[in-house]
Amino acid sequence: MTIARPYPRLTPENAFFWGSGKDGVLRFQRCGGCGHFLHPPSPRCPQCLGADIAIVPVSGRATVLARTVNQHQWHPAFPPPYLIALVEIEEAPYVRLTTRIVNCAPDEVAIGMRVRVVFEAQGPAWLPLFEPDRG
Repeated sequence: MTIARPYPRLTPENAFFWGSGKDGVLRFQRCGGCGHFLHPPSPRCPQCLGADIAIVPVSGRATVLARTVNQHQWHPAFPPPYLIALVEIEEAPYVRLTTRIVNCAPDEVAIGMRVRVVFEAQGPAWLPLFEPDRG
C-alpha cells in the first residue's frame, strides 16, 4: 500500500512557488521598486510598500542555518530518520525555507553547509528540497 505524502494547498497567490519545480527553477517574488525578495508571497513589498511585484528565478543555492533530525515517525510517509533544515537563499539570506535535506546521511549535514535545490513532485505541487552542493 502506497501512502500519499501531504502537499501544500495551492492558491492563485502561491501557485508560482509550488509549481516552480516543474522546470527545475526556484522562484520568489521580488519588488521592482526596491529589489527586496518576498517570501511568503505578498501583494505588496514589506520594505517600501510598493505593488510592483515580479516573479523571478534564483540560483537555487542556499546555506544551512539550522538543522534537526527527526527520529520519530510523525507521518506514515516519512520513515525516520530524516533531516529538516532551515536554509537561507543565496540571493537573499533573509529569505528562509524550512525544508528537508536529501541525498546524504543526516550526520553529514552541518550548519553553514552549502546546498542546492532539487524538487519532488507531490500532488499538484513541486516541493523544494535541498541536497549538498558538492560543486
